[in-house]
Amino acid sequence: MNHIGENVVRIEAQALSDLADRIAGPMADAFKRGVELLYCCPGRVVVTGMGKSGLIARKVAATLSSTGTPALFMHPVEALHGDLGMLARGDVVIALSASGETDEILQLLATIKRLRLPLIAVTCDEIAGDARKKPGTTQSTLASAAEVFLSCAVAEEGCTMGLAPTASTTAMLALGDALAVAVAEKKGFKEEDFARLHPGGKLGKRLARVETLMHKGDAVPRVSPKTKMPDVIYEMSRKKLGVTAVVEGERLVGIISDGDLRRLLERKGKDVLDMSAEECMIRDPKTVSGEEFAATALAIMEERKITSLVVVDEGMKLEGIVHLHDLWGTEMV
Repeated sequence: MNHIGENVVRIEAQALSDLADRIAGPMADAFKRGVELLYCCPGRVVVTGMGKSGLIARKVAATLSSTGTPALFMHPVEALHGDLGMLARGDVVIALSASGETDEILQLLATIKRLRLPLIAVTCDEIAGDARKKPGTTQSTLASAAEVFLSCAVAEEGCTMGLAPTASTTAMLALGDALAVAVAEKKGFKEEDFARLHPGGKLGKRLARVETLMHKGDAVPRVSPKTKMPDVIYEMSRKKLGVTAVVEGERLVGIISDGDLRRLLERKGKDVLDMSAEECMIRDPKTVSGEEFAATALAIMEERKITSLVVVDEGMKLEGIVHLHDLWGTEMV
C-alpha cells in the first residue's frame, strides 16, 4: 500500500514538473495571453467545468476572487437550465474539461460566442511543440473554439487503472493557481489587499491595520501638560487603558502609564499629587502610525515590554491608542 501511495504522488509530481516545463516553453505565449485576458477583463471571470473538473473550477474561481480578480463558478448543467444569465458582456470564461468534449460544456459555446466572450480552455489535449504529442492527433472541440488553449496533459494518471482523474486534476488545479497568481502579480496585489478580502480569516486578522483596532475619539485618555496628577490619575482610571496621552492642543508631547505612576510613588510618595503631568510624563514616547500592521504594533510592545502604544500621524497629532488587549482578537497573542 505504501508503494502505491508513493507512486501516485511521484506521478502527480512529474505531471506538475511537465506542466512547469510547458509554461516555460511551448505554452509560454498561450499562458501569457491568458493572463492578459484575465488582467484586462472589465467584467468577471466565469469558471465552469463538470464532474471532477467542476470541483477544480470552483477552487480556481475562489482563488481568483481571493487574489483580487472577481470570479464565480457556473455549473454547466444549471447554466443550461436558466443560469446562463450569469454570463454578461465583458466577462471572460475559463472552461475546464479533461477531454475537451464534455457535452454540457460544448452546449455553452453558442452563448459564449454570441456574447463574444473570450474563452480560455483548459483541457488534456497535447500541444504543438510538446515532445509527447502524437503525430496526426486532432485538437478537441473545446480547445479549437477557444481564444486561448492551455494544456494540462499528463503522461499517466495516478490511478492504477488509468481511469480516475488524479494527475490530470492536480495539473489542472496548479494551472488555475498559476493563472491567478500571475494576474495578481500583474495587478500589484499586496498583503493589505489580501487582508481587505479576508477580514474574517486568521491571516486577514494578522494583517489588520492599527487604525482598525485602536481606541479613538472620547475613548482616548488625554490630559494637558499643566494637568495636576490627581486629575491625571482620574483620567487614566476612567478610560481604563493604563496610560494617558499628554497633549498640547492635539499634538502629543508625552505619555504617563500606570508603571510610570507606580515608580514615581515609590520615589516621591504623596508629593507626586502636587506635580503636573509635564513633570511626570515620558517625553518622546514610542508611537505607531495608524497605517502600520497590527503585527508591527505587537512587535514594538513585545520589544519595549509595554501594553499600550499611542497612535499619531506624521505631525505627531494624536489619533488613538492601541492596547495589547485589542490585539488578542487578531489571534497574534
